[in-house]
Amino acid sequence: MNIIIIGATSGIGKALFKKYVTEGNLLGIVGRRTNLLEELRQQHPDSTFTTTADITKQIEIEQAIHELFGKLGSIDLAIVCSGTGEINPSLNYDVERPTIDTNVTGWTFVIDTLYHIFEQQGHGHLVAITSAGGLRGEPMAPAYSATKAYQINYMEALHKKAFKSGSNIIITDVRPGLVDTAMAKGEGLFWVMPIDKVARQIYAAIHRRKSKAYVTKRWHLLAIINKNLPFGLYKRL
Repeated sequence: MNIIIIGATSGIGKALFKKYVTEGNLLGIVGRRTNLLEELRQQHPDSTFTTTADITKQIEIEQAIHELFGKLGSIDLAIVCSGTGEINPSLNYDVERPTIDTNVTGWTFVIDTLYHIFEQQGHGHLVAITSAGGLRGEPMAPAYSATKAYQINYMEALHKKAFKSGSNIIITDVRPGLVDTAMAKGEGLFWVMPIDKVARQIYAAIHRRKSKAYVTKRWHLLAIINKNLPFGLYKRL
C-alpha cells in the first residue's frame, strides 16, 4: 500500500509508521520537525518519503500532501494524527487558540485535502485519530474536548457523505482514551495505555475498515457510560 501519515514524528503517528513500514508499504510522512522525520527516513530509506510541514499553515501543508502524492503516485491509506491540547481551567485564550488552530482549522483543511484526492483517484481510506475525550465537555481542558467533538462529528459527516455518494472511500474515526504519550496531561490519570498496544489495536481497526473504534477496547465501555451519564451526575464528577 501507499500510505501517508500526518503527524508521524511522535506518539501514535510514529508508532503506526513503525508498524506499516516493515510490511513492504511505501510511506509518505509529514511532521513539523525535520530532524525527527530524517531519523525515521534513514531507518527505512527505500520505503520512506518525508516532507516537513505544520498543519496550521495551509499553503505549507497542502504542498506537502501533494508532493507526497506525486512521489507515491496514489494514496491507499491516509492517517491524520496531528493534534494538540493543554490543561486550561483558567480559560486563558492564548492557551486555547493553538488547540483550535490545530484541531479545527488546520485539521479540517488536511482532512478535506485528502478527501478530495480520494475523490479524484476514485478510492482511499481516510483515518483520523480523534479522542474519547470528545464525547463530553471537560472543564480542565475545554478547547481540547470541544475540538475533538468537532472532529468526531466531522468524520461522521464524511462517512455519511461517502456512503450517500456511493464512492469507494472508507472513513475510520479512531477514538483513543489516555495513551502514554506527551498528550496525556494532568494528575491522577487512570487507564493510561502503552503506545505499542494502542498502535496494534488501531492497526487492527484500520485493517477491518471499521467506521469507528475506541482504543484500547476497555475505553469503549467507559465511552458508553460517559455518553449516557445524565448531566446532573456528570457535572459532579
